Amino acid sequence: MEEIIKNVFSDGVLCAGISCEIDHHTARRLREKIDNDIFRYNPSLLVLDFSKVRFMDSSGIGLIIGRAQTAGELSCSVRVIGLSPSLYKLVRLTGLEKMKNITVAPPCAV
Repeated sequence: MEEIIKNVFSDGVLCAGISCEIDHHTARRLREKIDNDIFRYNPSLLVLDFSKVRFMDSSGIGLIIGRAQTAGELSCSVRVIGLSPSLYKLVRLTGLEKMKNITVAPPCAV
């Protein structure tokens, strides 16, 4: 099975590097892996790295919201990074950055 996510924990930060398209087929596996590691490591910060994600539908938005809720229960904040301009626009349209424990980094200029 191809690796769709690589989680790395260091100094209280859990970084989830996602490397697949996110739809309802992959979202469940991503959610399970991230949640397992949130409870395993109890980080103070969860970084969701979307730099290798080229497509996501509403399942990706649900993935972010759900992880923010899970992390928030453990006093962990969430930072979303590496969004392409189109994914950033999608995330901004949903108002995710207005949630209490989420920050969304704008895409880097290339």
